[in-house]
Amino acid sequence: MRMLLGLLMLIGIAYFPAHALETVKVEDNIYALVGKLGQRSPANLANNATFGVVVTSAGVVLIDAGGTAKGAAAIEAAIASITDKKVVAVINTGGQDHRWLGNAYWKSKGARLITSQAATTDQKSRFDMQWMMLQQLVGKDGLAGTEPQYAQETFDKAHDITIGGIRFQLRHTGRAHTPGDLFVWLPQQRIVFAGDIVFMDRMLGILPAPLSASADWIKSFDAMAALNPKIVMPGHGKPGTLAKARAQTRDYLAALRKGVRVVLDRNGDMNAAAKIDQSAFAGLTGASQLAGRNAQAVFAEMEFE
Repeated sequence: MRMLLGLLMLIGIAYFPAHALETVKVEDNIYALVGKLGQRSPANLANNATFGVVVTSAGVVLIDAGGTAKGAAAIEAAIASITDKKVVAVINTGGQDHRWLGNAYWKSKGARLITSQAATTDQKSRFDMQWMMLQQLVGKDGLAGTEPQYAQETFDKAHDITIGGIRFQLRHTGRAHTPGDLFVWLPQQRIVFAGDIVFMDRMLGILPAPLSASADWIKSFDAMAALNPKIVMPGHGKPGTLAKARAQTRDYLAALRKGVRVVLDRNGDMNAAAKIDQSAFAGLTGASQLAGRNAQAVFAEMEFE
């Protein structure tokens, strides 16, 4: 495990300061483009997430499209430092803006767009809200050229494809951070692109029901973990081990549910839930802003379970 973490630290890392993307090579032809852990901003063009790059003999498969057209162009610039091959397919791992709002840019380049049907439904239902949010956080200039484009290639629970000799197994096992979250498993390499099923280095955010669902999220995590991946590419943060993913995502969700259950058993209210002890996870980026709200979201969910 230490050897793997050391390898990830030592393998080539490049920075793109203009758009805050860090390129981490995790294996031959497989990379993570790691965005900042904070909020969307004009500087990061809504690319405050982690994106995956798989270079195949037929071209590049990109995991998640970027949060704006300019954000997609920044991803393309990062890819150009890795390979001269073009992006031939983009997989959206969920409904958050940075997973799909760069789709139109990639479609204009000839890439096929793939996601779960549940993710497409979520994207359509929340586009107006996401657009209003991005106008405030990224600004009109940052949004220039961005338009909604939904994947034409969708699936329900499972979808297997082979591109350039590499097998991609897409699995949507239920709600997690958003209703359509899916993971992408590379069985030959034993690497999983977990999307927002896994957060590392920063505290995950639980959206109001019915978007997020902590109980379903744990089940989705367990479906991914059952594959025993060698490397987990999270939706936010740097690639890491399954043990790290479990400690910072599943264990946190389980701790929240345990703490909220105590509050409910004592007939406590939502304010009491916000005060449950989350000190074990205080070192995660964003903990001070998210901890109380996460507990209240889980309280609202568990109150009617």
